[in-house]
Amino acid sequence: RCMPSAPDRAIDHHPLVVAGVVAVALVGLLAMAVALGWLGPDVGRGDGFCEAARPGCVKQPANTWSNLGFVIAGLVVAWHARLPSGALGGRTSLATAYAVLAVVLGPASAAMHATQTDLGGRLDVLSMHLIAGFILAYAVTRLLDAGPVALGVAFVAAVVVAQVLTGRGGHVPWLGSMGNAVFALMLVAATVTGFLARQAGRLRAHVGWAIAAVGSILVALGIWSLSHSGGPWCDPHSLLQGHAIWHLLCAVSTYGLYRAWRAPAND
Repeated sequence: RCMPSAPDRAIDHHPLVVAGVVAVALVGLLAMAVALGWLGPDVGRGDGFCEAARPGCVKQPANTWSNLGFVIAGLVVAWHARLPSGALGGRTSLATAYAVLAVVLGPASAAMHATQTDLGGRLDVLSMHLIAGFILAYAVTRLLDAGPVALGVAFVAAVVVAQVLTGRGGHVPWLGSMGNAVFALMLVAATVTGFLARQAGRLRAHVGWAIAAVGSILVALGIWSLSHSGGPWCDPHSLLQGHAIWHLLCAVSTYGLYRAWRAPAND
């Protein structure tokens, strides 16, 4: 009888199945919500990101469709997570969770840009805080050499605090909304904590991928700041939008961070 090889037996397709089901379900729900107006009236949410609203269901096509980059990034993470070497912290479940949160970013952000509704904007910010909260919680628990229960508690705490601060509102210079400021602060904290964890020998990280992840989001941030409405790179009627490039580069950074944190230092 022919038996499967050891590498074949080691492959676990559950991460890809879970991420794939989430992707199909959320993209389908978003399509229905946009078509049927479930997210509410257009209040101009997201109109500060340059692209002029078009007639029809999808108000900002470039800024909407570019969010497919997050869905693709999440599915590619899930593809790697099928393998024993694709685990985060030795746990396939953590890699799967990260893949799912990356996938969620796509439809949630697209909900705002497609509809310009208040609820769409809230979903966008929530998805940002979810993945930033996971990244921060993972870095903190690696530094403290804590287990998955502590990671779960830290994740929930980070997201709750982020949402409470966002709910207080207010304008933050350059970053705009409080939600954006909290998101940026969480990522900076995660980067510093991850560096400290690596220095302490509690986080094995691939330096090249880490540099790629940080570099991608820094370039994306520069484009983001120059492409706002009224900015030097803003052309409201162009199909090439700086904010769309921000989405794609952030998707690259999301994938790069996973590759940095799941890989041995000498990979």
